[in-house]
Amino acid sequence: MFKEDTTMMNSNPPLFQQYELLLQSTAHLQPLHNGYQPTSSVLEECQLPLVDLKGLESGKEKERMACSREIFEASAEWGFFQVINHGIRSELLSRMSKEQMKLFAVPFEKKSTSGILDNSYRWGAATATQPNQFSWSEAFHIPLTKVSEADCYGDFIHLREVMEELATAMSKLARSLAGVLVESLGHRKEVFEDMCDESTCFLRLNHYPICPFPGEVTGLVPHTDSDYLTILHQDSGGGLQLMKGSQWVAVKPIPEALVVNIGDLLQAWSNDTYKSVKHRVVTNSVRERYSTAYFLCPSNQSGIGSCRQPSPYRHFTFGEYRKQVRDDVEKTGYKVGLSRFRL
Repeated sequence: MFKEDTTMMNSNPPLFQQYELLLQSTAHLQPLHNGYQPTSSVLEECQLPLVDLKGLESGKEKERMACSREIFEASAEWGFFQVINHGIRSELLSRMSKEQMKLFAVPFEKKSTSGILDNSYRWGAATATQPNQFSWSEAFHIPLTKVSEADCYGDFIHLREVMEELATAMSKLARSLAGVLVESLGHRKEVFEDMCDESTCFLRLNHYPICPFPGEVTGLVPHTDSDYLTILHQDSGGGLQLMKGSQWVAVKPIPEALVVNIGDLLQAWSNDTYKSVKHRVVTNSVRERYSTAYFLCPSNQSGIGSCRQPSPYRHFTFGEYRKQVRDDVEKTGYKVGLSRFRL
């Protein structure tokens, strides 16, 4: 059916084989689109709202308020924005990218069996039952509590150094932005300081290999994030798309900028003021893509309350939400999300 470049197989997971098996096993079925256009059906490239965070550090109240307002408006209208002057050194982000590339260049068998990075290696989509539920990607999904443990890294000593520094910097940025969003709705920023928990926050290192049929399969299937807030550093190749209204739009990368997006928990807490927007990563037939994401989460026991009553959601804990998401993905192949918890 298709031919794959076997020179890539030493390091890349067997994505081609798994995807081909899905195609063969579902050839007799009608395609399941879940309401989404094919990856090639994108009408425009957009530039997300761009926020210069130096305004938050200004000695002038007017400038601080203007910056906070930009963050609020972008979170309410788009659910996504990009930030510059965010306090994370470009040299650190460059080092992370280089170490990440070295990590993913390790032979597939070693990545999948050596237990490196707390045995957090994942690839493809084990629960996929339809081709459009498959992700052409691989990733390491590392809890913050494990980032500083030397035993997790094996020979990757330099990776540990840069991951520790990046995790600290991204955590500080995420909490700062969450504080702004909480204060914008009339609450103390310490509200999230009390709820966020390093034991459930994590870093995710992503690699999207070259794909021989990019219009047919996504690098990461459409989804919303199951956290409060996500900070993303991506390379210059692009590939990130988000749903704006009923149309997929491609996000134009900006050098030195980080992407920020609202997660499900912040949408629920804000009574839908802030938007957790569906997004995906498309594949590319000529170049691979790398990204690093930080996810700001509460403890599993934390109740996801509301900024005011009445709330459109019933009370639930983060642990309960995570379990429901896992159950839905295992049963249906895709995430249902907040609609499960609406009153």
